[in-house]
Amino acid sequence: MIRVAVLGSTGSIGTQTLDVIARLSYRLQVVALAAHSNVKLLAEQAKKFDVHHLCLMNPDAAKALSQDLDGLPVLSGDDGLCTLAQLPEVDVVVISVAGVCGLGATLAAIEAGKGIALASKEVLVAAGESVMRLARERGVVVAPIDSEHSAIFQCLQGYRSEDVAKILVTSSGGAVRDVPVEDLPDVSPERALKHPNWSMGVKITIDSATLMNKSLEVIEACWLFNVPFERVKVIIHPQSIVHSLVEFNDGSLLAQLGLPDMRLPIQLALLHPARIDTGLPRLDLTQVSALSFLQPDPARYPSLELATLAMDAGGTMSAVMNAANELAVSRFVNREIGFTQIVDLVRSVMLQHDPLEASLGNVYSTDEWARQQALSWQA
Repeated sequence: MIRVAVLGSTGSIGTQTLDVIARLSYRLQVVALAAHSNVKLLAEQAKKFDVHHLCLMNPDAAKALSQDLDGLPVLSGDDGLCTLAQLPEVDVVVISVAGVCGLGATLAAIEAGKGIALASKEVLVAAGESVMRLARERGVVVAPIDSEHSAIFQCLQGYRSEDVAKILVTSSGGAVRDVPVEDLPDVSPERALKHPNWSMGVKITIDSATLMNKSLEVIEACWLFNVPFERVKVIIHPQSIVHSLVEFNDGSLLAQLGLPDMRLPIQLALLHPARIDTGLPRLDLTQVSALSFLQPDPARYPSLELATLAMDAGGTMSAVMNAANELAVSRFVNREIGFTQIVDLVRSVMLQHDPLEASLGNVYSTDEWARQQALSWQA
């Protein structure tokens, strides 16, 4: 029995993780749950899975949940997340919280020797070098949940990073991939949220439309797989069937294929290396009419340049990119800025930043600084 803490249990990845655990109740057990402030859903999850270790980031929400659960203690804040991540009865910690608040809990879990199932891009984007160094020192496996990184993870089994010539991170191209470039400034939040292939949360769906998610994923892949930045490329694959590819030094390409269903990479991250049939829908290649691959158009996706800027600068610049983007997406959804201004805002904030060493304290302070700059940004 693998005992799991799910940090971010009320979000899209968290709820799908609990679906996977329910399907595998003879192999997986939930022992801890955490969310930001969704009292109602976390209470339902706690009752359904009989979980007594709980945390809400919002202290008032934590008090409300405790009352709803007849006085059961509910932790709160970053300290609460770290406590759940280090519980003796936890084997694997799922990190699916938004923002850098998952960073402290990830480090705490690794320090305690817990397995990591990582869905939050921010952790490795903001402090990938420190996180992966600690994971190697503690002998902890960081298993990615992102479909693209899960694909790469699978393709690299049995190979070394020095065997890799190139990593190709695939992207559907997002909800506005067919909108004329000249019309992109007028794209509405509703239009940008109509992803053609995936059902995801608001923030990641907007990131998919700008391709900012790929800028973050390229950085994440460099740290996760110990591959130089120049060897990680983005390629547009509209069908979302090939989830990423690895090209080796001899020219061979390995790819992982599957339906666009996040439950499969979640299941793999929790059970690796075991593979178990849980009745999830399967890909029928005879029903796939074509698989196409395209180079991303820089005019349509200027966000890809930001990954180069961040990695060239090093240090806390990636944390700035991530934090500024979160605020930019929020401002776009609230109709404060236009669609193409998301990248304009992020670039502007990055250019104001002098990078620091990516220590935990510097990452947190830089994250706060970037958010304030993004909040006050004017076109």
